[in-house]
Amino acid sequence: MKRREVIKEEVKTYHADVTRDGRFWLVRVREIDRSTQALRYKDVAAMASDLIEIMDGLCSDEYDLRVTLQLPHSVKDHQARAEALREEAQRKQAEAAAENRAAVQELLALGLSEREAGDVLGVSFQRVSQLAKSP
Repeated sequence: MKRREVIKEEVKTYHADVTRDGRFWLVRVREIDRSTQALRYKDVAAMASDLIEIMDGLCSDEYDLRVTLQLPHSVKDHQARAEALREEAQRKQAEAAAENRAAVQELLALGLSEREAGDVLGVSFQRVSQLAKSP
């Protein structure tokens, strides 16, 4: 049986640049040098697609759409700071877990049972057992 090769036509890609403009999202499609607007962000891609289809006479499966959202620098700064804080929180959580393991290991080394170590630390003996077994 011969293998058939399917030749896929290249699909044109359109780029929609999106910014907030007052109460609306302004959507500028570069390739057709036209703009539209959307009241809600969730409608941006549909509005850009409608514009492309009307202006270039295409169907939705005949092109790709890439949406690029342009946020104000202050919003980007807040996002970057939030990400840095999330990463710091993850590091601190890992440090706290390591300290809990060290506390459990020291108490067990002093001869306390897992149940007694749990009472001392204010955690269940099951948690002490987990901490004792983790690296």
